[in-house]
Amino acid sequence: MAGLKPYQEQKGEEYMNPAQLNHFKLILQAWLEQLRDEMNKTVSHMQDEAANFPDPADRATQEEEFSLELRTRDRERKLIKKIEKTLKKIEEDDFGFCESCGIEIGIRRLEARPTADLCIDCKTVAELREKQMGF
Repeated sequence: MAGLKPYQEQKGEEYMNPAQLNHFKLILQAWLEQLRDEMNKTVSHMQDEAANFPDPADRATQEEEFSLELRTRDRERKLIKKIEKTLKKIEEDDFGFCESCGIEIGIRRLEARPTADLCIDCKTVAELREKQMGF
């Protein structure tokens, strides 16, 4: 993402040093910009494509397309909030550590999911708990 190569850790390098924080900050900022561009395109598209079709089937097709697009943008809006929260954690030097147990989340996991706030073990337990509760 953002044209950045995965971070290559150096032997003996401190976890979440300024270079690592900057790397993830760049990834998150590029992702945020990309999502905002998509949202702007959606608004333009919906304004440009809005038409009152006389045929009920055509009108229904257009409404379904708009509905699908709006659901997608709603998920992206939630992701934008999560990215902004993660950028704030970087600014506060609280990024890269599990919110549940406090251990390092890990560079590879953060490369795959920069907004991760749980280590893989805590995330697995949380998912099992959700599955048991039926969520």
